Amino acid sequence: MPETISVFLAPSVAVLLLLFYINLRVASPVLAIPIRWLRWILFALFAAQTNVQLALIDRPFWVVTAAVFLVWFLLESGFNWLKVSAISLSPMPLFPRYVVNSSGDEWPTQKRLLRVRDWLRDNRFSHVQALKAELGGGIWLRASVYHNLDNTLRLHVLFVPQENGAITVCYSLATLTAGPRRYVTDNLYIPFGGFYPESWYVERSPWSRRLPRLVARHQARLKKAGEPLLTWEINPIEDINQQQQHMEMINTELGYLQPHAEREEFGKITPEGRFRIWKEAWQLDYLGLASRYR
Repeated sequence: MPETISVFLAPSVAVLLLLFYINLRVASPVLAIPIRWLRWILFALFAAQTNVQLALIDRPFWVVTAAVFLVWFLLESGFNWLKVSAISLSPMPLFPRYVVNSSGDEWPTQKRLLRVRDWLRDNRFSHVQALKAELGGGIWLRASVYHNLDNTLRLHVLFVPQENGAITVCYSLATLTAGPRRYVTDNLYIPFGGFYPESWYVERSPWSRRLPRLVARHQARLKKAGEPLLTWEINPIEDINQQQQHMEMINTELGYLQPHAEREEFGKITPEGRFRIWKEAWQLDYLGLASRYR
């Protein structure tokens, strides 16, 4: 069996490196999932193969593989928990305030992203406003806001910067109904772990990276709800900042965030909130599944 694994390892490493190289350019959350699984499995197999060759531990090959697989899980779990704790203690805002983006760098010039803008024009979406929010350390989250033809659908095209300089594009679609309800359909892949307002009906689909498919899904949800749709009257920057403030208040009341007076000592996020983020981070990183919302 170890000889068979040796034949499998070399091409698997080549595939992993190729996928990693491609994802450095496209920054796809979907492609990152098989990369993580392949990296995890190959690490365990390499460790077990090394043990066979050096005769370090007198245990069967698959026992060592399973043990190393578990060790990886424990190490990455601990690392993820430290990252969540660091975010809680850092000055980085969990609900950042947006400002109007007037610097002229709203839309990246990459071909794959320009095709998204062409699709919006072809489907008669009109540009409304360009926004940005500082995440900390001079890193900005940029958003371009569009309306459909009858102003009942508001689309946020979010450009999420990566450490390697690549950009991941995400979409968030929102519609108000006479319920009054707010239907939100997005493909954000960043763990949230918190609570939404009672009138929000959120569906998160990290696997859906194509905008036409996400728009179709949003429209199907609205058709199923069967409620009269309202046009958007409030401008995007006022709406998003009001909602950010409202979200912070709700999540403080429900115990996801610490009271303001205790944040300097204990951090922004409660222990329960940190666990919820840690759990959702695992679901997103390895299964592409977000927590279910209404």
